[in-house]
Amino acid sequence: MTENVVVLGAGYAGTGAINKLQSELGGNARLTWIADVDYHLVLHEAHRVIRDPDVRSDITFPTTQIADPSTRFIQDEVTGLDVDERTVELADGDDVEYDHVLIGLGSQTAYYGIPGLEEHSLTLKSLDDALEIHEAVSEARRDATRGEPAQVVIGGAGLSGIQTAGEIAEFRDEHRAPIEIHLVEALEEIFPGNDPEIQQALRDLLEEAGVQVHTDDPITEATADHIEFDEGEPLDHDVLVWTGGITGRDAMENADLEKEHNRVNTGANFQTSDERVFAIGDSALIDQGDQPAPPTAQAAWQAAEVAGENIARAIENRPLRTWEHEDKGTVVSVGEKAVAHDVKPAFGISLPVDTFGGLPAQNLKKMIAARWIADVTSWNEARKSWSSL
Repeated sequence: MTENVVVLGAGYAGTGAINKLQSELGGNARLTWIADVDYHLVLHEAHRVIRDPDVRSDITFPTTQIADPSTRFIQDEVTGLDVDERTVELADGDDVEYDHVLIGLGSQTAYYGIPGLEEHSLTLKSLDDALEIHEAVSEARRDATRGEPAQVVIGGAGLSGIQTAGEIAEFRDEHRAPIEIHLVEALEEIFPGNDPEIQQALRDLLEEAGVQVHTDDPITEATADHIEFDEGEPLDHDVLVWTGGITGRDAMENADLEKEHNRVNTGANFQTSDERVFAIGDSALIDQGDQPAPPTAQAAWQAAEVAGENIARAIENRPLRTWEHEDKGTVVSVGEKAVAHDVKPAFGISLPVDTFGGLPAQNLKKMIAARWIADVTSWNEARKSWSSL
């Protein structure tokens, strides 16, 4: 009997899984790919669009470049999953039946119940979000003067917040715009949970770029023109961007699966509480012992490879592989500059330092994105995108 395999989402998790499944599934399975957009976005480079919208053509790739002719693609919003009926529910189209489904829908922004934050802030979870931030910063710049510079506030100093602040600083400098940039973090240090060495290196780059860093004071409320803190004085804003956390998609709210905050619990083999449902990426809380796998692009890339194979194994009633996340290091950009930390040796070459910047870090960040683009499209596409990465 022909098996219906359905993959949800066109982010790293979904796209990587499609790429793997197309090579793993034989003629005894039909593959359907469902996403709300008809392209894959290299999300960890989306902040580049804030400075220059033209970059979008170099970091988005049509699903037609990724999907085989035999793979059916449906552009629609997933609104639910009925595990009893084995159907995916869509906003506009008919339900799609499955025998096995892989959830790779990513996440949505968490606001932690902070009053006014959702209503008055922009986020960075999609290409449209990046374009909206660009427009908002551009408009604020037009209305600003040297005496009254535009105030841009980024809430949350994790990876997205730091890279967003860096791109807005580059935009300010390129346009000689009267803009003040504030990066706000509730915890004691930026890039929370990471090594103090990379935290300090990133803080140094941000301060060199003229970004004012505020830490150790959580936001308690947001209004249309300012944010309030637990202890400090209110901070005015013309543009407020919130990058402070993630939660699962609303589409999973009523799915009869074990989950937390709409993120689906899985074993290390990506199987959920329903053996026909698998989940990876930000949609999932993947068992890795003491804590789940991190919600990073790197983890999604690694997981997609094994998840695709495991669905093929499930169809053939073979034992499933378990997956263990391997942290291969961190590379973060601040505008045109970058910092790399704890990068695993490549090609047998050991690195003399744990943390480094300059051209080696910049080129390493480019190479990471280029390698992913090449994996899901081709090295020629990666070459064409190089200058924008």
